[in-house]
Amino acid sequence: MQYGLDSACLASLQAMPGFLRVFGYPNPNLTGGYGIDGTFQQLIGSLLTLGAFLSSIFAGAFAHFFGRKPALWLACLLTALGAAIQIGTTSWGVVYLGRLVLGVGNGFLVTFSNIYCAEAAPAHLRAVLVALFSEWVNIGSIVGAAVTNATSRFLDKSSYQIPLGIQFIVPAVLSAGLFFVPESPRYLVNKGRLDEGRKALEVLRSDSLDEEQFELEWVEMVKGIEEERKLASSVGPLDMFRGNNRSNLRRTLLCFGVIATQTESGAWFLISYTTYFLVVAGLGVDEAFKYSVMQTCLGFIGVNVGIYLMRHVVGRRSIMMIGSLTQGLCMLIVAVTATTSAGTLVARNCLIAFTSLYMFSYNAFVGAASYPVATEVVSTRLRTWTVGSAISLGYFLAWLTGFCSPYFINPENLNWGARYGYIWAGSNLACGIFFFLFLPELKGRTLEEIDELFERRVPAWKFKTTKTNISEAALKEVRNRGVGSTEPKELAEPVELIETAHK
Repeated sequence: MQYGLDSACLASLQAMPGFLRVFGYPNPNLTGGYGIDGTFQQLIGSLLTLGAFLSSIFAGAFAHFFGRKPALWLACLLTALGAAIQIGTTSWGVVYLGRLVLGVGNGFLVTFSNIYCAEAAPAHLRAVLVALFSEWVNIGSIVGAAVTNATSRFLDKSSYQIPLGIQFIVPAVLSAGLFFVPESPRYLVNKGRLDEGRKALEVLRSDSLDEEQFELEWVEMVKGIEEERKLASSVGPLDMFRGNNRSNLRRTLLCFGVIATQTESGAWFLISYTTYFLVVAGLGVDEAFKYSVMQTCLGFIGVNVGIYLMRHVVGRRSIMMIGSLTQGLCMLIVAVTATTSAGTLVARNCLIAFTSLYMFSYNAFVGAASYPVATEVVSTRLRTWTVGSAISLGYFLAWLTGFCSPYFINPENLNWGARYGYIWAGSNLACGIFFFLFLPELKGRTLEEIDELFERRVPAWKFKTTKTNISEAALKEVRNRGVGSTEPKELAEPVELIETAHK
């Protein structure tokens, strides 16, 4: 939610007269009567992603020593501090500092919220729970867009200080809520703290599983982590690129590729510059703000559609391929219309319609599925290192997009406007090819089953049908202990029991 709030505020502030009176310059030739310095625009948009890039690089080391909860507490402190710095200044330099601090906090929030959810969720709900990241991003975007729309007519500092002030809500609520949340059980087991890990899993599962199903999940978790330890004597950043059968390298490249497709789809461009882009395209300030609110609402609907599709209809691989195709077509149509009908009402309406459809489709497909895939495709032992590094790469690409996009769309530079969509249409095509050739289907698998499939070097197209051994071994061990029953009984088929537990 914090991430969505800031993205919506940043996209709107650049078109807000009250903000531009303090940080911009008068220009009666522009819509709204004010302009903004290109360098300042680039830096306030890119410093947050630069800060997130830096924090994500160190996420693996921090989590290895301190865990997931301390990282989230630190993130809350930094995001609140970053917002406070921006509220209390009229200096460009201090705003830059606030954006950087906020970015460092946001990098930790994004990395560890996704990692925690992936490690704490049961297999059949993992995609849904990790996809709630996108749900809350959109809720934050809706709230941020609504607040900035309400303050956009103010001509004093409150026009931007109020939107920045609502960014204290998430750190305050999350900091308090973390006292009632256990540490990740997989992290505790990986550190050898088995008793604490079991208690954490008991808190997370509560009474949702019977005793035998709980023991099956616990034994499978412990056995999977033990197997990983046998294959590697160390845990560090270099292990992401080596390991038994080079499986770690394959998993790292997949994780990096999936996170990179968030930027390569063009989403970061629209998230960062939607309102400003609409103003440049000829819409009035009031119209641009209203349409930006509409687009965030469509994105929220899209996330829920994507969650439903992943849970009940199709797998991650299909979702990602459908998303790339749909997003690419939206970008292509916008660009073609801007080329053939520039400056006309048709071009303006096409821009509004297909950027809105793009936001719906991105949130329904790639936006909803990318974080679930990125967090589950990597090994438990290296999850914080790999996901942190991948998110830092994603933020670097987002920073590059935020830094370069004004040159393409601004009238005083290349003045491409909506023709910028040609680049993103081609990029989406490349993403679709990547998903088709290399991305395995992970739906319904436990994290330990995924570890086994990669260690066995199963090709991507065979993941869905290949049977694993770790589930059967865990079931055998649980039944040998006689857990959940005092009388002998015929053993159920492993697949049957696992499916029952997942349901």
